[in-house]
Amino acid sequence: MNPICPLTAADAPGVIRIQAACYGPALLESQALYACRLASPAHCSLGARDDRGALTAYLVAYWSVRGAVTPLHGDFKAREDADTLYLHDLAVLPAQAGRGLARALLQAAWRMAQARGVRRAALVSVQGTEAFWRRQGFRPAPSPAGLDGYGAGALYMTCDREDHGRLQWPARRDSNPRPAA
Repeated sequence: MNPICPLTAADAPGVIRIQAACYGPALLESQALYACRLASPAHCSLGARDDRGALTAYLVAYWSVRGAVTPLHGDFKAREDADTLYLHDLAVLPAQAGRGLARALLQAAWRMAQARGVRRAALVSVQGTEAFWRRQGFRPAPSPAGLDGYGAGALYMTCDREDHGRLQWPARRDSNPRPAA
């Protein structure tokens, strides 16, 4: 069982452990930064835990506005006019791949967005994850400023519920996605 729960600053070490297992060295961010992000009033991050309570997957997300991208190694900014659920990164421990954890995290985040009246999500696809995100209903969008630090092939993508008519991401089971920034 992997219950989904909100993340707090105390979860930063677990996030870093998973991040190290999933990301290339150029995309690793610090534990101090994640502790700061997870203490931000803008964050709406979620995690999945194993039976012992250890973090096995996470979705670091925050409330933002269309076209705003937090630079790699940047902190989340609280926005009074937030209209977008920004998915900064999604990662699943390789040993937990194929168990539906990414989907469960995405669906829980979408439910939070729905409760707030937010009908759009955005992300930066990295490490060749565009196909995974397309299966979740995301499409490439004009690139805003701030993508430089995410490396070659970084792609800004958005998902509007009005565009694809879903109240949650598809129920299809996918294998472990590589992290999205």
